[in-house]
Amino acid sequence: MKKLILAALVPATMAVAAPAMAQNWNDGPRWSGRGEAGWMTPGRDQAIRNDINRLRMQIDRAQRNRTISPREAMGLRRQASVVQTQYRMYARDGLSRNEVRWLASRVNDVRMNLHMERADWDRDRW
Repeated sequence: MKKLILAALVPATMAVAAPAMAQNWNDGPRWSGRGEAGWMTPGRDQAIRNDINRLRMQIDRAQRNRTISPREAMGLRRQASVVQTQYRMYARDGLSRNEVRWLASRVNDVRMNLHMERADWDRDRW
């Protein structure tokens, strides 16, 4: 009788355990590189694009107001261009959390460089 009950429980146990074994425990969809379609919405994508465009406008405004020199503005524009190029490359197949984090970090780096250039008071044109 025990063998009969045991024989009936083994397939039932496997039926319950099989879906749990099929889950990817290392890198589930919440943390994967591209499986975050629910996380990366068009609104967040637009927010990153707006941050990059706002940064470019801040650089232009600072040069126009002569708080930074044209040479300083050229270097900052180059840095912003690198961020925008990376954004375009990443956005082709969707942005992952790491890519969003990287882009936000680079935008903040360029923004901090702009702040430092405004505060240095040298306005070197050469």
